[in-house]
Amino acid sequence: MNSNLLLLPMLTHVLWVALLYVLLTVVRAPTVWGFIQSKKEAWAEVEPRVSANLSNQFEWPLFFYVVCVLLVTQGSVVEPAQVWLAWVFVGGRLLHSFIQILTNNVRLRGLVFTINFLAVIAMWLFFVF
Repeated sequence: MNSNLLLLPMLTHVLWVALLYVLLTVVRAPTVWGFIQSKKEAWAEVEPRVSANLSNQFEWPLFFYVVCVLLVTQGSVVEPAQVWLAWVFVGGRLLHSFIQILTNNVRLRGLVFTINFLAVIAMWLFFVF
């Protein structure tokens, strides 16, 4: 497979992070602009979750981007499994966001993170070996 096929899952994740920035701006806007003075505002519970999830998008994904860039820049044929694992990772990041922002289910979030973690580890193993 063409290594450029890895660019689409990478772009998808970048767009997802951009959307999370927009969401964070929207949930912070009432407080920042003084529309709501009370801490009991509708978004007060969601804002820390969105913020924490946005931070999560810059931790483990770093290793995803490094392996993808290495694969793309080497210019050789990429195994279909690499592309599939990249999509598993990105899909998992989306699911992780929904779980973290909308629920308090730490177990489910941990399970989804484990799938993301293993997908990136597998990408690295395919790359190295």
